[in-house]
Amino acid sequence: MNIEKFQDSMYKLIVETSTNLPKDVRRAILAAKERENEGTRSAMSLATIAKNIRMADENVSPICQDTGLPTFKIKVPVTANQIEMKKAIYSAISLATKDGKLRPNSVDSLSGENSGDNLGAGTPVIKFEQWENDYIDARLILKGGGCENKNIQYSLPCELEGLGRAGRDLDGIRKCVLHSVYQAQGQGCSAGFIGVGIGGDRSSGYELAKEQLFRSVDDINPHEDLRKLEDYIMDNANELGIGTMGFGGETTLLGCKVGVMNRIPASFFVSVAYNCWAFRRLGVKISPETGEVMDWLYQEGEKISFEEAQPARAEIAAAVEAPSVQEAITLTTPITEEQIRQLKVGDVVKITGMMYTGRDAIHKYLTDNDAPVDLNGQVIYHCGPVMLKDDEGQYHVKAAGPTTSIREEPYQGDIMKKFGIRAVIGKGGMGAKTLAALQEHGGVYLNAIGGAAQYYADCIKGVEGVDLMNFGIPEAMWHLKVQDFTAVVTMDSHGNSLHRDVEMTSLEKLSTFKDRVF
Repeated sequence: MNIEKFQDSMYKLIVETSTNLPKDVRRAILAAKERENEGTRSAMSLATIAKNIRMADENVSPICQDTGLPTFKIKVPVTANQIEMKKAIYSAISLATKDGKLRPNSVDSLSGENSGDNLGAGTPVIKFEQWENDYIDARLILKGGGCENKNIQYSLPCELEGLGRAGRDLDGIRKCVLHSVYQAQGQGCSAGFIGVGIGGDRSSGYELAKEQLFRSVDDINPHEDLRKLEDYIMDNANELGIGTMGFGGETTLLGCKVGVMNRIPASFFVSVAYNCWAFRRLGVKISPETGEVMDWLYQEGEKISFEEAQPARAEIAAAVEAPSVQEAITLTTPITEEQIRQLKVGDVVKITGMMYTGRDAIHKYLTDNDAPVDLNGQVIYHCGPVMLKDDEGQYHVKAAGPTTSIREEPYQGDIMKKFGIRAVIGKGGMGAKTLAALQEHGGVYLNAIGGAAQYYADCIKGVEGVDLMNFGIPEAMWHLKVQDFTAVVTMDSHGNSLHRDVEMTSLEKLSTFKDRVF
């Protein structure tokens, strides 16, 4: 094999996976968009998602800023040199990171140091399997941390909130899968996809669940009971009303795939791998002689372009921009408490001015230290952007969608009160402690559209500075100049929380499935 051409093929696979959703995923998102009721928050979210997909196509930039843990699944002829192939993949990952197609995401678990090139112990994941075919089948999934954190594993029998006892049978499995969708809420960037693994041990069960995500959205399970289960979940999970981003709505789940393996008598695990709408999974067939791409996988069927599909691009743009004309409230930083107290859940806001990023490391740092900038009246954005530095040393934003906010729950309220922060932006909502602080201090939580990394990067007009780069690019505090940065108020200063309300209503709906079988 020409290893240089194989490395180039792997680079192409990485770039395409990061920037270009496969056709089966596009079809599922388009169907959800056509199903959603016009004028709702979920409809606006799906319109933003559609626009983001188109922008990623045009810019050849990451659909979502969260690279996650790149996972390769590669089937090779017996004679393939897996050692050299692995080295080539490492080089391709490093180059794609340098070129801004991936965010540096590999962090030392003890020191917290970011390697800067997505390489390190255990990253990326590369799983080889030998087979008797005369070509290489290479597949890649980029599964972000927000959806990874909503993976869940059940040990049967168990008691499930809203559903009661789940036993060691197909009905118990049904209850577990429904509960897995409920527990994800909007924190995994719904509407999403799930892979389910039945049986195995704790580690092999999760591996089987993730393996289901490599299946096509459109395939048909050859196992009759599993096919019926998949159909049942798809028919009923959307009745929970969680909706896109957890805003409520008609579509919560875009795909469900189930696999099964044997287990030992003492253990019965049901493992669920959750994936967000930004389902970045592609594959290629590669010649073992030349190392070149022979064909692309997951691209069967008609081309789905979000500028050609109905509704047309003009309608999508109108849907995204409509709130700015009819409903959106414009805020310019610094923001006063009086302005914040006037906002209520459901309001759409557009922020112009300065905004500062802050994730896990920043929140922990601010707990015990002074802020590097004056944050009084300012906005903290839960975001780990993809950044590139030009020849003059100036940073440019390549992707900048929100990260899941609930991780900051132990810190958020205290930090807002300590520094006078008036708004935080993220995805998936926050908990009771933050809600109480918003009411006491005069603050709001703004939900941005998870995964819409190109849409929000376009709202960022400049990088004015950066602090605490020792934490690495994703965790540093970036000073961003923004214009018309759009988000929805989902937690206000009056004690109201859309996330709490949707969770309560979806639990009520979940309980109606306690005795409903397929």
